[in-house]
Amino acid sequence: MTPALLTPPATGAGPRGGDRTDRIVGVVQRQGAFAVLVAVVAVALAVFPDFRSLDNTGTILVAAAPPMLIALGMTFVILTGGIDLSVGSLYVLGGVLAAWASRHGAVAAVLVPLVVCGGIGLLNGVLIAWTRMAPFIVTLAALLGARGLMRAISDEGSTTYLVESDTFGRLGTGSLLGVGFQVWLAVGLVLIGMLVLARTGFGQSVYAIGGSEDASALMGVSVRRTKVLVYVLSGLLAGLAGAVNAAKLGSGVTVLGAGMELDAIAAVVIGGTLLTGGAGSIAGTVAGVLLLGVIQNMINQVGDLNSNWQQVISGSFLAVVVVAQTVLNRLRRVR
Repeated sequence: MTPALLTPPATGAGPRGGDRTDRIVGVVQRQGAFAVLVAVVAVALAVFPDFRSLDNTGTILVAAAPPMLIALGMTFVILTGGIDLSVGSLYVLGGVLAAWASRHGAVAAVLVPLVVCGGIGLLNGVLIAWTRMAPFIVTLAALLGARGLMRAISDEGSTTYLVESDTFGRLGTGSLLGVGFQVWLAVGLVLIGMLVLARTGFGQSVYAIGGSEDASALMGVSVRRTKVLVYVLSGLLAGLAGAVNAAKLGSGVTVLGAGMELDAIAAVVIGGTLLTGGAGSIAGTVAGVLLLGVIQNMINQVGDLNSNWQQVISGSFLAVVVVAQTVLNRLRRVR
């Protein structure tokens, strides 16, 4: 499967040495984010007394729920070797649509953003899969289009729609066993995503396309259909995240979403998913999202630092992870 198995290395280390190196590299790629998360949490527990409270833990989890949904969809996209820059705009569009539709009940408040944002994801997928346009260009256009649609609905951002359905509002403010409903929703969808990737033909197709699109087509994988589905999934989850956030805030805030796509990409890559596709996991993405959430919480604990430092730290983490992935991949090829 690897060059080391076909041609013995010149160093005389033998296949077993190569296998051992591959296993170590694989473990580092898969578990690195968890190790860093544990280390950062340990530091936070030791330095900040308020970090240890259950209320603070709940705050971190509630704040991480919408980004987790967006990053979940982004994981599927990046695993195929693609990218989705539209999720930040779909996030804010989903929130505005949910608040606007809540006058017609909780079902409408959920369905309207899902239909619209899923439809934009479908358009992205069709253009990328059938015309072979670059995902960067297509989703950048969708970013601008979704943001423009949101501004049109909200009168250039001057109108803020309030959530009028109490049932829908409880999705963002209610709790079960002391844990917010939105956290349970994120956990449930993450578990479903893990099962889909690990146990279904669709999940295997996602990995295969990211590994080699041409080889996947030769093996009978429906490349176009799979690509369309991952962008639809990304749009749906971004719209759902926006709806959940609107339920939490009680309104469709129009100034959110800027940079959310970059945060999602950072979380996915920090979690060990290769930007080139074909390797990664949802569990790693969860660790990446929580790591960024814990860092933000630590910055809040300091008090005299503003949130912009999270962007500095996130960018630094991302740069380190990308360099580490490049080095590890070269080690694998050498072996």
